[in-house]
Amino acid sequence: MKKSASVTLTVVAAVGLASCGRKRPDPCRPATFNQTACQEAIRNGGYYYNGSWVPVAYHSPFPYYYDAYRGYVSSGAAVSAAPDEAYSRPAGAPASPGVERGGFGSSGHGGEGEGVGE
Repeated sequence: MKKSASVTLTVVAAVGLASCGRKRPDPCRPATFNQTACQEAIRNGGYYYNGSWVPVAYHSPFPYYYDAYRGYVSSGAAVSAAPDEAYSRPAGAPASPGVERGGFGSSGHGGEGEGVGE
């Protein structure tokens, strides 16, 4: 009985993960590549898809993903990219929710005379 429950849980988890991938196609994956959305996703640490934020840590620069896409297409594989509108940021939403960009504020200053340009 334990083994059966374990197998069921594994199958349910796998199906859940697979369905997440279909609902939110990553614009940097070769099969769902969208150049504009991929560039923005890399820059912002994730992307919006149909109004929902999807955080993703991209570990390579854009040319890596573009080359993977080109190789995928040249092998004859089909690309099923979502339109640009699907990746558009909702009005008033930040580029990357939960990620604050910028300096360190006063806590990051090394002391008098140690700042940039001083």
